Amino acid sequence: MMKKIAMLLTMVTVAMLAAAQMANPVTFTSQLKTTNGSSEGEIVFTGKIDKGWHVYSTNLGDLGPTEASITFHKRDGVEPVGKLKAVGKEISQFDEMFGAKLRYFENNVQFVQKVKFTKPNYDIDADLEYGACNDQSCLPPSSVSLKKAGKSPAVDGEADKNKEEQEKAEALAKAKADSLAALAAVAADSAAMGAPIDSAALAALDHDALWKPVVGDIQAIDGTAGGSSSRSLWWIFMMGLLGGLVALFTPCVWPIIPMTVSFFLKRAKDNKKKGIKDAVTYGISIVVIYLLLGLIVTAIFGPSALNALSTNAVFNIFLFLLLVVFALSFFGMFEIKLPSKWSNAVDNKASTTSGLLSIFLMAFTLVLVSFSCTGPIIGFLLVDFATSGNFWGPAIGMLGFALALALPFTLFALFPSWLKSAPKSGGWMNILKVTLGFIELAFACKFFSVADLAYGWHLMDREVFLCLWIAIFGLLGLYLIGKLKFQSDIVMPGDETKPMPVICIMGGLISIAFAIYMIPGLWGAPCKAVSAFSPPMNTQDFNLNTKEVRAAYTDYEQGMAAAAAAGKPVFLDFTGFGCVNCRKMEAAVWTDPSVADKLNKDYVLISLFVDDKRPLPEPIEVTEATGEKRTLRTIGDKWSYLQRYKFGSNTQPFYVCVDPQGNALSGSFSYKEDVPAFLEFLDGGLTKFKE
Repeated sequence: MMKKIAMLLTMVTVAMLAAAQMANPVTFTSQLKTTNGSSEGEIVFTGKIDKGWHVYSTNLGDLGPTEASITFHKRDGVEPVGKLKAVGKEISQFDEMFGAKLRYFENNVQFVQKVKFTKPNYDIDADLEYGACNDQSCLPPSSVSLKKAGKSPAVDGEADKNKEEQEKAEALAKAKADSLAALAAVAADSAAMGAPIDSAALAALDHDALWKPVVGDIQAIDGTAGGSSSRSLWWIFMMGLLGGLVALFTPCVWPIIPMTVSFFLKRAKDNKKKGIKDAVTYGISIVVIYLLLGLIVTAIFGPSALNALSTNAVFNIFLFLLLVVFALSFFGMFEIKLPSKWSNAVDNKASTTSGLLSIFLMAFTLVLVSFSCTGPIIGFLLVDFATSGNFWGPAIGMLGFALALALPFTLFALFPSWLKSAPKSGGWMNILKVTLGFIELAFACKFFSVADLAYGWHLMDREVFLCLWIAIFGLLGLYLIGKLKFQSDIVMPGDETKPMPVICIMGGLISIAFAIYMIPGLWGAPCKAVSAFSPPMNTQDFNLNTKEVRAAYTDYEQGMAAAAAAGKPVFLDFTGFGCVNCRKMEAAVWTDPSVADKLNKDYVLISLFVDDKRPLPEPIEVTEATGEKRTLRTIGDKWSYLQRYKFGSNTQPFYVCVDPQGNALSGSFSYKEDVPAFLEFLDGGLTKFKE
């Protein structure tokens, strides 16, 4: 039964990932508005934007993300008046990656281009190009077209007279711009390309094989061989189990175990089996209560919202404050308690009922009474599970937590003699609470850094984060070796000098060693152990580590020919000039020495920019998977189509390892600042290539 459930969860997760990769969060419609008797009209592009996404405005500059712009492929009998204008509620926000304020729209937007009719008949073929992003990824530059021909409502005489001179001037300006662009392209290619590729090697390439779709292969590897979803669910379950074991040894839970078990056994003196049955039912009731809590969290947020929460700035600020409050509570500054009338009401109800309901209500009373200790642990776990992006995360995590919490009640009921050898309540429980307070304070920094990156406050750059973690784990180490005391540790006179247990001193040494390990990170050391939690390397002001990884090729065919000649696998990097998360991956993950060594020595690295606006030598007519025909006019269009057609994805960053013939060697890898996971991804591609 458990195998069937695990298989079902894996299939659901793979299906969700496959559906999420082909995102279509923005839809546009186009129309030409005219008025009888007027020589002027408007080309209007109306867009609807899904929640969590935004479309960038006009005139952002070349160094920013893809701005909204209009291109006329055919303009007979009509000419534009002024520039493209954006209509809607424009949002302006500073972006730290580009060092400037970016303007964009959410929910809906209109882009309007005024035109003037210059001939009795007109023929228009125009495209609106726009860029769309959310907090995690960006779509490649997209476009919506308007093709319209007909009789002009009126003709502007003055514009007709000057049309020929204007067309000549525009043609001359375009010729100059094309010449400059061509020179710039040649210079860029000369700098970016490694050794020149022989024309014979290019001619020998099997272009059909290079462009052959491998969507099914990648999904199969991601869903089975990669096993990421299965490992994720098991990791969540084990984290919940660990959290339950920690909560078990807190002062609110551990002392209740012998009293509860003894109550059930005394309640059924004449029928020992009934006492054991009641204790087992009590444990099962605890599991049911916490499992219901996890399912409620899942039902409230839903699969898409759980994934979006991981980068939502406001939500992360709330989590930061919540964890700080929990930490202060564990330090003994105050105690978090639910209203006593709640537990009293449930307890009274349990006393007046009988059977299974009374036992269930007794378990619910335990949940309420122990909230001051378990609440911070449950809150932290639910935060982690909910922002893991896994739909079943909260439910699976709470199942593990409840099993660990309920297990002692069942075991001690089955084997009452074990109660005599169980450790007694004491000061060690307070040490555990304070240690958890330090850990929750450390993770609060992580959530604040996410909000800091989103708003561009620069309050929690990498060096600030590392300073805080060095201080937190340094103080934790001093506490565990007995050099730091809290008021809750001093119960009786003389406790100030009472030595700490050996296990605490060993834990303190580990914590101090961890703090020392992070110190070189203040000068740019990678600090792999904290790379998944700390802000990206590019937020650090003082950085002595200047090692950078750059692609040897920015052309798919040339890079594949070079890989065939060198006999190496290929690392394909679908990226964009305006992709913020791409820069984060390059700064935080690619610069790791182990990663950089593999990318430079073991792979041929090809970066394909999906927002490259340089024109193709000739437009290419293609048919999308939906049956829609589209014209590829720029280099970025070509690489974007390659990503969709061959790999079934359209978000960046998107990484995949292939052999020189274009066959997939691995699944896909997207934005995730996790160096060990990225190295595992690279090693998997190398192993498959050698096989």
